[in-house]
Amino acid sequence: MQSLRGFVNNQMSEKLIYIKNMVCPRCVTAVEQTLAKLNISFTEVKLGMAKIENSQVDYLILNRELKTIGFELIKDKNLNLVERIKTLIIDYIYHFENNDLNINFSNYIAKKVGDDYSYISNVFSKTEDITIEKYIILQKIEKVKELITYDELNFSEIAFKINYSSISHLSKQFKKITGITLSQYKYQRAKSLR
Repeated sequence: MQSLRGFVNNQMSEKLIYIKNMVCPRCVTAVEQTLAKLNISFTEVKLGMAKIENSQVDYLILNRELKTIGFELIKDKNLNLVERIKTLIIDYIYHFENNDLNINFSNYIAKKVGDDYSYISNVFSKTEDITIEKYIILQKIEKVKELITYDELNFSEIAFKINYSSISHLSKQFKKITGITLSQYKYQRAKSLR
């Protein structure tokens, strides 16, 4: 039977467990419910991690339960780092109302992770087969799709909100990633909602 001790950071008075695939507030709620269901006391659940108090945790059962709802514990150091980077990027882009999207993501990530950016970038690229910069672009395009779906902003407002230098720049990047134009995407979304 596989030992899951590596999932836990024992250097704190509380135990940190790292969880893969958490991307939104609903994910936090789902993990909180799973911990409660298993009678695991916790002090905090955030995107990508939870602080648990109970030292008598069966990590195999916890991991199995998390997998049933689309998550899993992270054991590998590099996978943990990559998941933390993804969580930072997703959280920043998707919950950016008070965030400035004109930040230097490399400085932001290095500061939050507490490691040299070239090391972080290298691990991310080797693990994900994509650069951090490309991942940021993909997440921004997903946010653009979301904003188009809400149909509250025009394309210029979306470009400004996501911090593109121009609607032209956004349009080119959107088409490069999705294969269709902003207008085509908006039309397809509207048609599918009818």
